[in-house]
Amino acid sequence: MTHPTHHHGEHHHHEGHHHGGHDHAPAGVSWRMAAQATLHCLTGCAVGEVLGMIIGTAAGLHNAATVVVSIALAFVFGYALTMRGVLRAGLAPRQALKVALAADTVSIAVMELIDNTVMVGVPGAMDAGLADALFWISLVLSLALAFVLTTPVNRWMIGRGRGHAVVHAYH
Repeated sequence: MTHPTHHHGEHHHHEGHHHGGHDHAPAGVSWRMAAQATLHCLTGCAVGEVLGMIIGTAAGLHNAATVVVSIALAFVFGYALTMRGVLRAGLAPRQALKVALAADTVSIAVMELIDNTVMVGVPGAMDAGLADALFWISLVLSLALAFVLTTPVNRWMIGRGRGHAVVHAYH
C-alpha cells in the first residue's frame, strides 16, 4: 500500500455516506473507489483463474472441469486475499470469513461469469496449450473485460453499503 493516507481519506468519505442511509444514489461512491475494489477482487480471481487453467490444461481435464476448477480457485483466492487484510486488522478467522463472503461473493461471481464466458466463447482458447499465445491473449482479454463490466456492479453495491464497503470498516 503506497498511499494509505489517501485510502483512509476515501474511507472516511465513504463512511459518511454509509451512515446517511442505504438508499442514496451510488453517485456518492467514486469510480476510483469502485475500481480499486474491483482490482482487489480481480487480483484474487486472476490468481485462481490462471492456476485453475494451468492445472486443468496440465492435467488434461475437459474444458468443463477446467472451468469448474478455475472458478473454485478464483473464489478461494479472492476470499483469501480479503481475509488476509481483515485478519491483520484483528478480526477472528470466523468473522473474517463472514466479511470476505459479504464483500466479495457477488463481485467474484460476476467476474467469473464474464471471464469464463469469454474463455469458452473464443474459438480454440480453451483447447490452446499453455505455450499458445491464443490462450494467454484470451485470458488477458477475459480478465480485462471482467474488470470493466464488474466495476459498475461494485460501485452500485458499495453505494448501498454492501460488497466491498463492508471491508472498509476494518482498514
